[in-house]
Amino acid sequence: MFRTTAVLLLALAGTAVTAPSAELKLFGSISGQVRNSSGVSQMGAAVLLLNRYERVVQKVLTSPDGRFRFDALTPDFYSVRVSLSSYVPALKGNIPVKAGMDSYLNIQLANLFSSIELVYTSPGQTGVLSEDWKWTLRSSMATRPVLRILEEPSWRNGGISNSHSDSIFSSTSGLVRVSAGEGGTSSVLGSEPDLGTAFALATSLFGSNELQFAGNVGYATNGGTPTAGFRTRYSRAMGNADSPAVELTLRQASVRQRVGANLLMGPGSGSDVPVLRTMSVKVGDRIRITDDLSLQYGAMMEAVVFLDQINLLSPFARLTYDLGEIGQFEVGYSSGAPAMDLITGGPEGGVQDELIGLAMFPRLSLWDGHARIQRNDTYEIGYSKVEGSRTFSASAFQDMIRDGTVMMAGASGMMDPPNLLPDLASNSSIFNIGNYRTYGYSGSVSQAIVEGWTATVAAGSAGMLAANGIINPASASGDLRSMVKPTQNPWAAARISGEIPVTGTRVITSYVWTPAGTLGPTHAYLTQRWQPQMGLNVQVRQPIPSVGGMPGRLEMTAEMRNLLAQGYVPVASVDGRTIWMVQFPRAIRGGLSFIF
Repeated sequence: MFRTTAVLLLALAGTAVTAPSAELKLFGSISGQVRNSSGVSQMGAAVLLLNRYERVVQKVLTSPDGRFRFDALTPDFYSVRVSLSSYVPALKGNIPVKAGMDSYLNIQLANLFSSIELVYTSPGQTGVLSEDWKWTLRSSMATRPVLRILEEPSWRNGGISNSHSDSIFSSTSGLVRVSAGEGGTSSVLGSEPDLGTAFALATSLFGSNELQFAGNVGYATNGGTPTAGFRTRYSRAMGNADSPAVELTLRQASVRQRVGANLLMGPGSGSDVPVLRTMSVKVGDRIRITDDLSLQYGAMMEAVVFLDQINLLSPFARLTYDLGEIGQFEVGYSSGAPAMDLITGGPEGGVQDELIGLAMFPRLSLWDGHARIQRNDTYEIGYSKVEGSRTFSASAFQDMIRDGTVMMAGASGMMDPPNLLPDLASNSSIFNIGNYRTYGYSGSVSQAIVEGWTATVAAGSAGMLAANGIINPASASGDLRSMVKPTQNPWAAARISGEIPVTGTRVITSYVWTPAGTLGPTHAYLTQRWQPQMGLNVQVRQPIPSVGGMPGRLEMTAEMRNLLAQGYVPVASVDGRTIWMVQFPRAIRGGLSFIF
């Protein structure tokens, strides 16, 4: 693994050396200043940053000099909405953000017309106010945008520009992360393997074609099994919209050191060593049906080979209806594998969410020696509203789980091997508990407390798995499947996130309370920005100052998940032994990232 890491670091460093005139960056930013028609800076104006799906990503209030800024934005298209009492709201959509680019907005609020002028700079430019400004948008009293094209952008001629900045490869950026510790990376769905070395690379072809590469290679930490995952994503910018994004993902994991004779007793036994291989192709797109109605949709086709061959089709969709000041309604649906395109991670996501999604192997299990994959059919409706510095959200959902899986600790030697599968991310095993249905609802309030810091409280009710009874080792699998049932229980959560101004340390702390004796809620929200995670969780990201003119930057990360070990459910056996069912294992991880 160390040899692989060294080669990757040298290769990526070599890439950075080819462009000494500019520091390559992974993220972009949007900043600006709000004034009235007389040019006087306006303090306290509410500035909302929305992503391409019309969802609020961040919200800030302008400083005494009318300025605001959104940093660490992943390359994409964003919208900015500015409102202030006694003035007409100003809206600017389809603001392009590329790696290393700062988009600057000159915003003029007035009683009749409000305008936003966009100016953006490439990494090599020295000033923000340059001749590269593209257009000015004005909104009427009905806030309907009118676009004035002042200069023909490059996308008018197919994305090929005569400028040297639109070369074959441009805006190249990347990340290399080396981590170590216990357990796997953190997600709402449970444990995913952290393989030690992860990398991501993004580049533009001729300025309008975006290519992304990501990988996670090494050994599953506790299992000591060689594992790897690679992903390639392509999309093309066409004016103020993008073409459908196409994504190809390959994963492979050898489980020889964990399985031993257990799996070889079932189908596929012999001299062959069981290897998990997956290949998936995903296509995702978004269309705007009306000014207020948009649809995000897609589908993933996945082939899984492990003892048996399984094909899985996973469609997903989310309909968003924006009613302005009234709020925003959304309806989401997904089937099969988790719809990572809809499971939003909030403003802290980006590359981190991409790497977590890559590490998410199919939730595989065994049933009498045959491989099964967990399938989720999820229906959800959600509502959100921004009111000043607060954001209100509510949702209701229903999940139908087929071939549901749970993690079992201490099950080896007690349960029959054809029904236990070693877990890639730990020394535990995976058990198939069959089919079940859950439903629930939730509500949350987020409050901006000080600049850069946000507090969130949430509560709701959800179906949680619980086990009542004693199992017999002679019929442990059947006993356990009949004992484990979903029960409706309340839950409550709190979360604080922000950045320490002087050191730049990013801290995210959350706590989710659930009744004792349950595994906790496992629903992945399709319409909410925050995914509650079981127990007490702390994430810290600390930038390290660059030394010696090194291109890029270093960042230390630490993650402590479920520190109080909540959601550990014991199951007793007639012979006095105990099996522990776990959905969110306690884990401590740390790592070092090189971002260029």
